[in-house]
This record gives sequence, structure tokens and C-alpha cells, in this order.
Amino acid sequence: MAKKKVKLKPTVSKATESKVSDSTTKTSSSTPIISADGEMLYQKRHFMTILLGIGLMTLGYIAMSGGSMPDSNTWDESLIYGWRRTVLAPILILAGLGVEIYAVFRK
Repeated sequence: MAKKKVKLKPTVSKATESKVSDSTTKTSSSTPIISADGEMLYQKRHFMTILLGIGLMTLGYIAMSGGSMPDSNTWDESLIYGWRRTVLAPILILAGLGVEIYAVFRK
């Protein structure tokens, strides 16, 4: 006669089962939004700082953009290579990126 193999399921008490289901929070991203003690990781001040950084970068891109030449037969270097496009706009964009990094890593 052949012996039958019996597989037993491990038993879990109801108290342990409720603790496991309450403590695990599934999110769509890999970074948790809620910390272990139930507090949000990013508060309103973080989001305001992120919006400030986005605003600075947007101002930089607007400052870098520009119109066209007033006359298609003439070339005016001051419109293309002006201080606003070559100095101010990159500084605003880099400042916005710095503010974004600060907002993400701030406690």
C-alpha cells in the first residue's frame, strides 16, 4: 500500500491576522506615502515648496523663450543673445531644480 501525503495549512490567529491586514498599506508607487506610524510623509509645506520650484522653472522657460526678429531681412544679436536669455533664464531654471531637491529631501 502507498502512503498518502497530507499537507497541513498553517493556522493564524485572528488577532495576528487583523494586525497584518491593518499595518500593510498598498500603494501604486514603490515609495510609501504613509509612514509606519500612520503620518503622511509629505505635508502641505512640502507641496507648496514643490509648487514654488515648478513656478521658478516655468518662469525660467518663459524668460528663455522669445519672439522673432522684427524684420526677416535683419539679424539682431541683442534679441537672441541678451542677458535675459543667457543668464537670467538658466539661473531661474537651476534655482527651481534646487528648490525641488530641497522640497523632496526636507524632513
